[in-house]
Amino acid sequence: MDVTRERAWQTLTEYTQSEALRRHALAVEASVGAYAQKLGEGEQFWRATALLHDFDYEIHPTLDKHPQDGAPILREQGYPEELIEAVLSHAEHLSLPRDTPLKLTLFACDELSGFIHACGLVRPDGIETLEPKSVRKKLKQPSFAAGVNRDDVFKSADELGVELDEHIAFVTAAMRPIASELGLRTQADAA
Repeated sequence: MDVTRERAWQTLTEYTQSEALRRHALAVEASVGAYAQKLGEGEQFWRATALLHDFDYEIHPTLDKHPQDGAPILREQGYPEELIEAVLSHAEHLSLPRDTPLKLTLFACDELSGFIHACGLVRPDGIETLEPKSVRKKLKQPSFAAGVNRDDVFKSADELGVELDEHIAFVTAAMRPIASELGLRTQADAA
């Protein structure tokens, strides 16, 4: 099977009706895709993997099922093991090795993309002018985007081998072009 972004989007939308979950998939796709470009990796494959990382969350919203119970669905649909293993490895509770650049990148972009999105929702211009300093400040507020695992944000940047501020800036820049698709205000909206 050819792993394409279009095929991954089709699978995602078949299993995920929630607009919030679809937006999260798009945010992670943007950041993982940008890293694929930067690292000279297969961008389409990386984007497809990112889109699918939480595809089963609506039907398996608990750690005893997500994402492990989604893996058989991906296998039935013909997705390769490399993609499925990357999806499984983003779940910290499975304790799987993140032994490829794709696995490390997906883990590093997942929680942070969600957190940056949350930051953008409370700013008048979305993420247009969002700086790492502001993100770090919000990370220190446990009540803000409480569902985001701060330990994973810090640990994943370290595992990826990038300084956290650099990672925040990179992910934010990757998400900016799709801000309106993510439901975030843009400077055009503020004008």
